[in-house]
Amino acid sequence: MISALVLAAGEGTRFGGTKQVEVVRGKPLVQHAVDAAAGAGVDEIVVVLGHEALRVRDALELPPGSRDVINDRYHQGQSTSLAAGLRALDPSSEAAVVLLANQPGIQPRHVTALVSAFGDGAPEVVRIRFRDAPGPALLARSVWDEAAGLTGDTGARALFDVRPERVRWVAVDEDAPIDVDRHADLGRA
Repeated sequence: MISALVLAAGEGTRFGGTKQVEVVRGKPLVQHAVDAAAGAGVDEIVVVLGHEALRVRDALELPPGSRDVINDRYHQGQSTSLAAGLRALDPSSEAAVVLLANQPGIQPRHVTALVSAFGDGAPEVVRIRFRDAPGPALLARSVWDEAAGLTGDTGARALFDVRPERVRWVAVDEDAPIDVDRHADLGRA
């Protein structure tokens, strides 16, 4: 079983509010990550909510078998959302694709590339490398405890920095999609 974890708990401080519900190309920002995971056919999708959780939940259309989990500690940083999401995944899950709610350009093909690379030898971490920046990652169950032990406003990237040899990179010959961090990014996304 392969899971997808959508991190959507943040306050959107740089954005100035709850960016997860901003409409980009006809749907809420967070919906793009959910749709990318669903389109790739992962076995389960868990969306981690926090700041204005009910508002974000109401904006979402989750596919069958998907669910959300509330991270009450979201204000302590992204690491708490990663930990909450990993704890919520099905016990039979072998790996989790970690997606951020602010990257509407991530497509099902990107998620599929991560899952396929994991199926070829089950590395601990698989990460997309766009031409100009790194992209989403897949974490094997073997690193979940370590990932759940991260602190502060740090995501899974800390795992790559500590032991880069454990990462299998998947090259994608395109520029990285826009991250929506500020209002000005909405138009470019």
